[in-house]
Amino acid sequence: MQQDRIEIHIDAPPKPDLGQPCNGCGVCCLAEPCPVGMLISRRRKGACDALRWSVSEGCYRCGLLSAPQEVAPAWLWRWTWLRRPWLAWARRVIASGKGCDADLEVESTP
Repeated sequence: MQQDRIEIHIDAPPKPDLGQPCNGCGVCCLAEPCPVGMLISRRRKGACDALRWSVSEGCYRCGLLSAPQEVAPAWLWRWTWLRRPWLAWARRVIASGKGCDADLEVESTP
C-alpha cells in the first residue's frame, strides 16, 4: 500500500468519516485536486492550488468559492458573460460541503 504524506494546518479540524458533512479539514484537496482543481492547478496529484486556509473560520476553503478573483483563470474575468455559469458549474463539480468523499486514512506524526 502506498503512503503519501500531506502537510495539514495544525488548527485544521479532524477529517470526518466518509459521508459525514464536510468540515473544511482539507485532506481531500491536499491529497489531490478535484476535476475543477485539476484545471486550476494543471496537475492530477498533490495539493490543489485553489485551496485556501481561512483564519477566521479555522478551516480550509476552496478558493474558487471563497475568493474566485484570486483563483479563477484570468480569462474568466475578461469574459463577464461566462463568469456566472462557470462558477455555478465549479460549485456543482466541487460539491464542497455536501459530504466527505475522501476515502483516505489520516495518521498524525510527531
